[in-house]
Amino acid sequence: MSMDSFVLAFSMSSLDYDMLKNLGISIVILLLFILFRNLFTKYVFQLILKLSRKTPTDFFTQIFLSFERPLGWAFIIVGLYVAMDYFPFVEQHNALFLKFLRSMVIVLITWGLFNLSSPTSGILISVNQKINNKIDLILLPFISRTIRVILIAISITIIGQEFNYDVNGLVAGLGLGGLAFALAAKEAVGNLIGGIVIVTEKPFSIGEWILTPSVEGTVEDINFRSTKVRTFSQALVTVPNSTLANEPITNWSRMGKRRINFHLGINYKTTKDQIVRVVRRIEEMLKTHEDIHPDTIMVAFDHYNDSSLDILIYFFTNTTVWAEHVKIKHEINLEIMGILEEEGVEVAFPSRTIYVTPESNELLQTVGSLE
Repeated sequence: MSMDSFVLAFSMSSLDYDMLKNLGISIVILLLFILFRNLFTKYVFQLILKLSRKTPTDFFTQIFLSFERPLGWAFIIVGLYVAMDYFPFVEQHNALFLKFLRSMVIVLITWGLFNLSSPTSGILISVNQKINNKIDLILLPFISRTIRVILIAISITIIGQEFNYDVNGLVAGLGLGGLAFALAAKEAVGNLIGGIVIVTEKPFSIGEWILTPSVEGTVEDINFRSTKVRTFSQALVTVPNSTLANEPITNWSRMGKRRINFHLGINYKTTKDQIVRVVRRIEEMLKTHEDIHPDTIMVAFDHYNDSSLDILIYFFTNTTVWAEHVKIKHEINLEIMGILEEEGVEVAFPSRTIYVTPESNELLQTVGSLE
């Protein structure tokens, strides 16, 4: 082997050694930052979170919780940048690499703000409480989703500009595409308009009990396309907003009082005086009952039924809670039963009276003798 060949081989082996050494250093640096990330998440972040919970407001706690995972990934991005100084194949100041890192930072910031704008994060509820609940609860999901869409749009725009992409052309294309999509998706647009109608007119709010021809239950969520209602059997029903906006909606949660209305059928043997006394006593009992709304109480002999004399009983309970309402109705029925027993009045049941004339009696006897 010549001296030149030996020197060349030595130089190549030395170069390979340096490359392997730098590659190992870059990997070790990246692993160290991953370790720092785990230590930060497990100890430092938890300590910061504990301190933030001692503040008078939970605003900072919500911010830290929203940025918990983005902060963890930020360690990896910093580790990549530092490790790239020793990485033998790509330079640290490579333009494409730096654009990638800046884009990742934008993604992490958007991720944290996206979590912060969630309806469940509590930040919107806290702001609503600060302004004395001027925002209806039904608007919070809409506000949250709108903020999220804007955040994502801004993030995509900034990243596109970072890679020298013509954002103006993209916006123009989205405008034309959006017009074509809107024409092809009338139902989706109808649901969106229906959601806007529901939000602006506010026939109900989240957590309220509603009744429509489509569903009855408690409103859990409303979004751009549909409203989710939890029925009393715990089934979750999703109703399109366009359907719900065009239906009559009864909001039971906004009742000031709850109605009880029925007919009490008593026996035809009941005398006029007994009816007068029963009506008077039931009316007095309802007027003095503390759980009955005093404004509208009607007790009257209403009409002659086929097998009963019907007394109309019409009143309202002060409570609108279903369980309490049923309990009060139970107590009232027992009170009415006691009044009927004291007055010697019987409750009627479906019956029919058959009158037998002497001629029909002889016919029956003849038929019986033939048998």
